[in-house]
Amino acid sequence: MPLTLGIGVIGGLSFYLRRPWSAFRQGILDGVGKVSIACVILLLIGALVGLWILGGTIPTLVYYGLRIVSPAYFLPTTFLVCLVMSLVTGTAYGTIGTVGVALIGVSIGLGISAPIAAGAILSGAYFGDKMSPLSDTTNIAAAMGEADLFRHIRSMMYTTLPGAVITLVAFTAVGGHDAALGGASSRR
Repeated sequence: MPLTLGIGVIGGLSFYLRRPWSAFRQGILDGVGKVSIACVILLLIGALVGLWILGGTIPTLVYYGLRIVSPAYFLPTTFLVCLVMSLVTGTAYGTIGTVGVALIGVSIGLGISAPIAAGAILSGAYFGDKMSPLSDTTNIAAAMGEADLFRHIRSMMYTTLPGAVITLVAFTAVGGHDAALGGASSRR
């Protein structure tokens, strides 16, 4: 429905501005050409998530997560793992749907508040996604602004890196406090 409505608006504009339809069609084709790499990235991310789920990666992550991660450092570790995973794969949603699901299972197993763990997962995933050269949103923003991708990423570091450091410090403080209480906040 939105696509049909959009085409109707463009048709109305072409009639109102007395411009040939071919000029609008060329603009549409140019715009689609700029974001085509992002569409390919989205398709590959979907395949990756499906393969990880079918391959048993999530249960493996839960198993090792319960054995390796200390409850006192679970939240900052979760934030960093999701940040790195999202940075490497270029997908916040893929990170949340794979590693995030596993980490929620680990948080429940360790007695850590699931909503706070979800906050660490989402924060890490979105910070990593924003800075990834494989991210669809980062690629689209650079393409639409006709900027070099890596210059665009460098320009975002001025706000993203301080935010990530503050978030890491906050999750470290909250994680240590939650572990000192024995995960009591998750049992309330």
